[in-house]
Amino acid sequence: MADISVHNLKLGFEVGENVLEDVTFDIFPGEHVGILGRNGAGKTTLFRCLTGELSPDEGEILIAPGKRLGVLSQIPVYPPEYTAEDVLKTAHERVYALGRQMEELEGRMSAGDKSREVLNKYDAVSHEFMRLGGYELRRHRDTVANGLGIPEAQRGQLFSELSGGERTRINLARLILEDTDILLLDEPTNHLDMAATAWLEDYISRFKGTVLAISHDRWFLDNAVTRIIEILGGTAEFYPGSYSFYVEEKRRRYEERLKQYEKEQAKIKQLRKAAEDLHLWAFMGADKLHKRAFSMEKRIEKLEKTEKPQTEQKLKARFSETRFRADEVVLARGLSKSFGERTLFSSADFLIRGGERVALIGDNGTGKSTLIKMIMNQEEPTQGLLRLGPSVKTAYLPQIVTFEDEGRTVLDTMMYEGKMQMQEARDRLGAYLIGGEDVYTRVSQLSGGEKSRLKLCMIMRGSVNLLILDEPTNHLDIASREWMEDALADYGEALLFVSHDRYFIKKFATRILEIRDGRIWDYQCGYERYLELRAREKAGMPLPEKLREEKPPQEERQKKMSPSTRERLVKKLERDIAAKEALLDENQRQQEEAASDYAKLMELSAEWDRLQDELAQLYLQWEEAAE
Repeated sequence: MADISVHNLKLGFEVGENVLEDVTFDIFPGEHVGILGRNGAGKTTLFRCLTGELSPDEGEILIAPGKRLGVLSQIPVYPPEYTAEDVLKTAHERVYALGRQMEELEGRMSAGDKSREVLNKYDAVSHEFMRLGGYELRRHRDTVANGLGIPEAQRGQLFSELSGGERTRINLARLILEDTDILLLDEPTNHLDMAATAWLEDYISRFKGTVLAISHDRWFLDNAVTRIIEILGGTAEFYPGSYSFYVEEKRRRYEERLKQYEKEQAKIKQLRKAAEDLHLWAFMGADKLHKRAFSMEKRIEKLEKTEKPQTEQKLKARFSETRFRADEVVLARGLSKSFGERTLFSSADFLIRGGERVALIGDNGTGKSTLIKMIMNQEEPTQGLLRLGPSVKTAYLPQIVTFEDEGRTVLDTMMYEGKMQMQEARDRLGAYLIGGEDVYTRVSQLSGGEKSRLKLCMIMRGSVNLLILDEPTNHLDIASREWMEDALADYGEALLFVSHDRYFIKKFATRILEIRDGRIWDYQCGYERYLELRAREKAGMPLPEKLREEKPPQEERQKKMSPSTRERLVKKLERDIAAKEALLDENQRQQEEAASDYAKLMELSAEWDRLQDELAQLYLQWEEAAE
């Protein structure tokens, strides 16, 4: 028997326009299912129907009897004096009730009541208390709270005074502690850092109950669910696999439908031409041919019911870049930042060069956004040096996007704040898939994701060689995240971004800066290699002496580059080759001077071999780029 059964579900908020048109599916015990769809497709509406918050216009929803349902999107109202810890304790109310029963029965037995009824009841209640972990409730709460990154100090705060994100995290912890049979999770990773998200993924992968999760976190969907339901055009489409399987299967289905549609269109064209010829011959005297022509036209009507398959529109906009690539983009030496007695990081040294794609990661509150503000000159270092290269021109997309006057329309905002003429503003908005009547929407009415898209429209116009993004995918659905990735794919200058989106980090980062334990750790590699190195560190294994920078295969990177970007890359590689050859010349000079020092000579010889390998790699990259 299914845990959740949905049959022919229909629901609309306006006459003639249904959000859910004909949704039917079954979720069986133990299944972990991801719900996908664009913003506004009806995912949250579906959840509200499942919980009884909304009643469908048609259809039915059945939840298996006896199954307990836990919902992340609904945060219950608690008494004003409840702390976060009190909220967590509500998850164990059943166990505490058993504990109170035990105390009452113990009191009766102490008073001399040793009847078989009391003894049997005490035995049953104490057995259930132990089965539910009654003696380990505190340890259980600590495990879940620590896993989700809920500090001890926060657990003592009033729940009503916490931020929306903090309350959502506490509510998620409460749901996990309740150990419900069915979990409905609406964007469960939205307010979690990477460590807490990884913990949640591991928990869900081991959770024996049923999970239904709405999420835009593609990495989470790959690791936590085994089936995808996409809400598309008010109906449900099914994919029996993870997110990666869904992407490939959706592409395959589109190509198959398009091939079928094109085949039908060719047949329609052929039949229409034949019908026209038959009508013509019938008018020329062969009247009986009209009947055959009408028969063909009926066949055409049936074939024309097949709609052309649609795919998502792609961004036409691209980031402009400066004509000068800076070799030194951001330099930090002995950099420290403190607020009072609290030190975020200290003694940090790093250099970001032109063309590098650097992901800045770390737990919430470690100082990622503060470091970005320091680079943007909005915060001062406590100690040390932080500077931009002399020819660096930056563009910045903040985590929370604001505009000068949010009472203006989208079009007016582009014209006034972007300083452009109406036609240019319209063209740029259209390139970023903002057109029609949408350009007259007031900025104050836009969602967080729509504001981010509008800001991107504006900053993409300028020529930059350092692009800084602070949580760029936070408010975007999967389609919008892919649009942004398309826009960034051809950007060849320096990119520095803060993100918890591991799918995004894996795709773009060639280097990882991690703020951890009051330091900035520099990993000269991509995200997957970084995960391997962190696993080695946690296991107490030594790390390689030099971490080489990981990059995608050069041939694939070249395919994504525009001619102008490739030309700048060739010039940059030529400068790197010249610098490497100068180091080889210097090494040879030092070897001549150290001819009588065997140890020094061996050290210089090893360095010579390394430099030769690096030079050979540069020449290979130069040849591929020059071709």
